[in-house]
Amino acid sequence: MKSDPLLLLHPDDDVAVARRDLYPDETVLLKQGSLSLRDRIRMSHKFSLRTIPTDAPVRKYGHVIGFATRDILPGTLVHDHNLEIRPFRRKRVEIEELIAHTGTAPHPQPTFHGYLRRNGQVGTRNYLALISSVNCSAGVSRQVESYFNTPEFRERWPQVDGIIALTHSSGCCQQPGENSERLERVLLGMARHPNVFGCLVIGLGCEGMQVPGLKEKLRAAPGHAETDFLVIQQTGGVRKTAAAAIEALESMLPRANAVERSEQPASKLILGMQCGGSDANSGITANPAVGAAADILVRHGGSAVLAETPEIYGAEHLLTARAVSPEVAEALMKHVRWWEAHAKLHGATINNNPTPGNKQGGLSTIYEKSLGAVAKAGQSPLAAVYDYAAPIDTPGLGFMDSPGYDPVSMTGLCAGGATIGVFTTGRGSCYGCKPMPVLKIASHTPLYQFMSEDMDVNAGRILDGTMDVAGMGDEIFNQLLALASGVPSKSEAQGLGDETFAPWITGPVF
Repeated sequence: MKSDPLLLLHPDDDVAVARRDLYPDETVLLKQGSLSLRDRIRMSHKFSLRTIPTDAPVRKYGHVIGFATRDILPGTLVHDHNLEIRPFRRKRVEIEELIAHTGTAPHPQPTFHGYLRRNGQVGTRNYLALISSVNCSAGVSRQVESYFNTPEFRERWPQVDGIIALTHSSGCCQQPGENSERLERVLLGMARHPNVFGCLVIGLGCEGMQVPGLKEKLRAAPGHAETDFLVIQQTGGVRKTAAAAIEALESMLPRANAVERSEQPASKLILGMQCGGSDANSGITANPAVGAAADILVRHGGSAVLAETPEIYGAEHLLTARAVSPEVAEALMKHVRWWEAHAKLHGATINNNPTPGNKQGGLSTIYEKSLGAVAKAGQSPLAAVYDYAAPIDTPGLGFMDSPGYDPVSMTGLCAGGATIGVFTTGRGSCYGCKPMPVLKIASHTPLYQFMSEDMDVNAGRILDGTMDVAGMGDEIFNQLLALASGVPSKSEAQGLGDETFAPWITGPVF
């Protein structure tokens, strides 16, 4: 009930979550009696329901979120001062429990109005893109973007959403290998993106990420987009390159503007799912609601892709248990083991995530954060696992390896072909991701009300008791269809999304 001061998320839990601020000596009612609180418990933080001995596992959502570093008495705040992560054997999960909401989709098929491309893909936006192969050409790309960024642009070209400059800080002296291959996948993926009608790739000339190499691969396996290429050192410098770029884009604009939206099945949508600035409410409201929406899309033949490998750590067993094959499960675990080794190599710990803001919102360990984050995956079988920025080519639920850092993770999903995105937040993340429109979901009502200009959906109604998870999932799914049909998100209305293109760079730079 809304009036209840606490949430018990699973019968096996050792902790409950405060629905409002609670105070020392306040008494809360439990099924087995009453409990007097020893500490102040802020909203969304958790407290012990029973005595938890030192070194004992602590459970929330029915799963381990950490281990007690001291004896924890009933009614005590449980947080990072008395909780830590340790290696442990994950609880086995029966697949039958988790895929109850999958199966044959009802008819008729939901539709949206999108841009049908020549290769059969469907875009939700219609951009022209400037893609810098290297940081050294970023300035030219930005100059050209500014030239077209005028109030008159949309009046003259109403079917074109804009011209965006996708610039980054790499591409020059990186070593060949995984790092270079990852950047190349990102650049090629953006050039072929369904939301991009045409693109212009601009390089300097002496960088490691050579324009001729990108040109060869784009023409060997073309997408739908019109492409052109410029190299500053071969064109005669910045001014001449900018002038040539403007001329090239002006020749594309009439053809881009001639493209119109048409009715398309929801099965053509690719949804990228992200959480950022999370709090403890995220795993109770916004993330499960997104999972419910993702299940609807999957049942209708679409694709929904989760990411952020460090933020499934401790909850990866919930995904491997419902992998469609041992090979898919092993592909996920390969990435998890890489992250363990990567953190160890740099003397770091994966538990450096949660962030300070996450902890202020009630999250104590990465296990706890991951159990809430993985709720975005809904209950569908795990059909595919993708390397960072690899093409998303399998219908159903997928997972993409990426860091937990939002711009880097969303860049990978977008480069993989995600045409719409959803972003849950409990602290209030302000985020956009051109050319992919992103719907932002608030995890609690005070955030939605305080940041109403930034939040698209209030999943806090689940916490308020006025909406259940299934109903919230239906609402989010319908808003995603509207978003895909051209209704602007709050971030788009404010012009966000030009500065969040951030390819994942891990290797040495010389």
